Amino acid sequence: MSVTVGDAQNYVILGATGSVGSELSRRLVKAGHKVMLGGRDQEKLNRLSTELDSPAYKIDAAQPQTIDECLKQAEANHGSVDGVVNCIGSVLLKPAHLTSDEEWAQTLSVNLTSAFITVRSAAQVMRKNGGSVVLISSAAARAGIANHEAIAAAKAGVAGLTLSAAATYASRGIRVNAVAPGLVKSNMTRHLWESEAAEATSISMHALDRLGEPADVASLIEWLVNPENSWMTGQILGIDGGLASVIPRPRQKSG
Repeated sequence: MSVTVGDAQNYVILGATGSVGSELSRRLVKAGHKVMLGGRDQEKLNRLSTELDSPAYKIDAAQPQTIDECLKQAEANHGSVDGVVNCIGSVLLKPAHLTSDEEWAQTLSVNLTSAFITVRSAAQVMRKNGGSVVLISSAAARAGIANHEAIAAAKAGVAGLTLSAAATYASRGIRVNAVAPGLVKSNMTRHLWESEAAEATSISMHALDRLGEPADVASLIEWLVNPENSWMTGQILGIDGGLASVIPRPRQKSG
């Protein structure tokens, strides 16, 4: 649904060039909102910026100041920031004993530290008028899944950050929520569903008998940042096909 000029919001999407981030950015622009695109891959960022006729800023999760700068630039461009979404993330599937110190540190940096910096920066640019912050947790932070120790710890940290930040900034009118997806078909997760066997195994873990699509997650985030839904904060919403909460019925073998 499109909006009138008076209803248009100013959003910042971090990780805008990823599968969920780009889908969300397209939805928001199509609805008539202004979007600042933040991403690491300059070539992809330029293409998306041209496609959506939206400003872009190169960010790097390993350089937290770039997130601060992106939000400040958005405020300078649009006069205010009404919503910030952090779609920055990575996937590491290894048992703890095979995870190196470098892999552990990088997983925390990309997934948890970037979320913290996002909250910290958003609290500054939204301090006068309030707004919405949405972070990405994971079904792996809500249910024990083998070989997810590092990413589960990072995403559980995002959930804890969401709850605490929601309490801290509620008095300023800043809402902080998170979504917790199951396995979504994206470039980042391609190795988990690209082959027929891998896809079948992954699907079998989801009660709704399919993997998620970027649009599934983007539609929920779009709902969360909408000011019409302003009485929701401190929530971690599962969008996971039942992965974290439902035990699928055993599949009947054909033949």
